[in-house]
Amino acid sequence: MSGLFITLEGPEGAGKSTNREYLAERLREQGIDVLLTREPGGTPLAERIRELLLTPSDEPMAADTELLLVFAARAQHLAQVIHPALARGSVVLCDRFTDATYAYQGGGRGLSEARIAVLEEFVQAQLRPDLTLVFDLPVEVGLARAIARGRLDRFEQEAQTFFESVRQTYLRRASNEPARYRILDAAQTLTGVQASIDQLLPDILERCRG
Repeated sequence: MSGLFITLEGPEGAGKSTNREYLAERLREQGIDVLLTREPGGTPLAERIRELLLTPSDEPMAADTELLLVFAARAQHLAQVIHPALARGSVVLCDRFTDATYAYQGGGRGLSEARIAVLEEFVQAQLRPDLTLVFDLPVEVGLARAIARGRLDRFEQEAQTFFESVRQTYLRRASNEPARYRILDAAQTLTGVQASIDQLLPDILERCRG
């Protein structure tokens, strides 16, 4: 059994956390050791950075500040959680990773993808996800779900055009690298989304055991 790094991506309201738990349970039924984590966050220090990133503030955060904080949290997360878990052969299910940086700071904020790529190489070296599940749904549906959950964080308060750019960046990246990405229709019922995950299980299990 070798370690496997699976990331779950998508906009607000896409159901990543719920479906991450579902996928973890299905893998554990097969005797696979699974680690659940998230970004930004995953360690006490990285979670403190998460708070800085998500909490609304009277002081506007510069886009470059946001980008550097994201990668600072990621560096800590990799060192303390992801690398050790992969080294011991676990399957890591991470709610968002660097695709989110390209989508939110690149697509949403308009920062250069080349700049993001430099930090990606610096912080991650050769590490990239083995598989990325993109939970896609119309922006208005995702935002309505986020609003129904309660108080909006700093990102969830952005305009719809911001999230349209986020969504299109995810879809473009998935189209450019189909071997790594799987797009799931997150506008379905929860049962429908989980049925889509079930269809992916044979491939995931083969990767785990390969």
